[in-house]
Amino acid sequence: MNNFEIPFSGVGPALVAVPRLAGKRQPYKILFAAALLATPLLRAADWPMWGGSPTRNMVSSGKGLPAPDEIAAGKFLPKSETIDPKSTKNVRWVSKLGSQAYGSPVVAGGRVFVGTNNEAPRDPKQTGDRGILMCFDEKTGEFLWQLVVPKLGSGKVSDWEYVGICSSPAIEGDRGYVVTNRGEVVCFDVKGQSDGNQGPFMDEGKFSAQDGKPTEVTPKCADILWVSDVRTELGIFPHNISSCSPLIVGEKLYIATSNGVDWSHLNIPAPFAPAVAVLDKNTGAVVGEEISGVSKRVLHCSWSSPSFTTVNGQAMVVWGGGDGWCYGFDPVPVKDKDGTPVLKELFRYDANPPEYRNKDGQPLKYATFNGPSELICTVVVQDGRAYMSIGQDPEHGDGIGMFSCIDLNGRGDLSGKALWTSKGIGRTICTPSVVGGLVFQAEYNGNIHCFDAKTGKEQWVHATNSRIWSSTLVADGKVYCGTEDGELVVLAATREKKVVGKVEFYSPIYSTPVIANDTLFVGTITHLYSIGR
Repeated sequence: MNNFEIPFSGVGPALVAVPRLAGKRQPYKILFAAALLATPLLRAADWPMWGGSPTRNMVSSGKGLPAPDEIAAGKFLPKSETIDPKSTKNVRWVSKLGSQAYGSPVVAGGRVFVGTNNEAPRDPKQTGDRGILMCFDEKTGEFLWQLVVPKLGSGKVSDWEYVGICSSPAIEGDRGYVVTNRGEVVCFDVKGQSDGNQGPFMDEGKFSAQDGKPTEVTPKCADILWVSDVRTELGIFPHNISSCSPLIVGEKLYIATSNGVDWSHLNIPAPFAPAVAVLDKNTGAVVGEEISGVSKRVLHCSWSSPSFTTVNGQAMVVWGGGDGWCYGFDPVPVKDKDGTPVLKELFRYDANPPEYRNKDGQPLKYATFNGPSELICTVVVQDGRAYMSIGQDPEHGDGIGMFSCIDLNGRGDLSGKALWTSKGIGRTICTPSVVGGLVFQAEYNGNIHCFDAKTGKEQWVHATNSRIWSSTLVADGKVYCGTEDGELVVLAATREKKVVGKVEFYSPIYSTPVIANDTLFVGTITHLYSIGR
């Protein structure tokens, strides 16, 4: 264990498994029922993907966590990046990440996975700007292995310097899937190289090559099973960074491609490239794509992660587009007239009201206070409804927003139907939490909103007085949300506003806190914390 890590005590491992599809197309009811029936057989307290489950609802079953006033995140030892364990309280371990960590952690099978950059190199032979996926032991915080991904060399336009890997991986059994900073999809062995190179991919050293020279493959390296360069294959032009948490449904993997505008923010280099792609999870082969024209209308970039649900026997992948529309797709690709496997569109819904797009017959400019926004948040699907809120890159500042709840039962005319909307919210990149008849939604300006899930009536607003990138997470009757000022704000998940407390972490929190196996995991921009009694 190196000097960046401080081990305390911990909790035990867990197993994750997801039912597979047979070779033939299965009835949707059977497919989704199988997934639901399998859930109790899993260690359901794990958090194996962004949002915890394919519905992406930010709600955890965790209980018995310390109250905010029972947690002390600790302070740095003098002239170091190490947290003094004597200054912590109810902190099981702390592990050093890079200098910027935007990827939210996932927890599965006794391991914790998180994306970061390479500004605190774990391998002295692997230095310089890289995208990094780190894997830690869930119980002790011991660093197990890392995936090292070279930069594209395109700078801020497609692979922003020092941002690292922003994607939260998806874990299924002994395999994991992540979208890299290069726009590739990588399938990896969750054990890394500790049990040898499993193949069929055997070029890990070449994949992580530094200055054209293959790197040494050690037990602390990732074991790559396959790499799918969808960016090159599909002609994708990622804007700023590639960011999406893969969705696994049966034998298929669904990703957003991060296709967007160029450096001018006016031109779309790849207007006909898909914004959503479907891969075979076993091989990485592209087996489908959306053809709804999202990229032709993209405002900035398509960063949102897809969700999955079934309504009235119809399975659907629900996704928020970079054009500001929410889409529902049949998850099984069908061939179009040219023989290309494509996703059939079930519905679409404009998450922007008309007055955000046009004024006096003229289109409003993007990145202006009153202009249209895309969907960066992940759409949450729950009880036949979809919940979402529009927003823009935080670099664009504040602006008008809108929260929408749409009915997934009434499709037919491909128009999507809003059950309720609320314009009393600004822009956000945060995913909502839906539980107990309530919706909790953070916005970029620092407010956390509580709505009635059925009617949309606002119950309360809490001002954190800080910027918020973190999504809300609800567990054990409490709402957790991190802020740019480094505070973990804790509120009661009730119709009446009650501030439970807050925890100071002294470093910005851009990722979303995770609760798995009755343990709170908080990733600041530089450190990963495991917290529990």
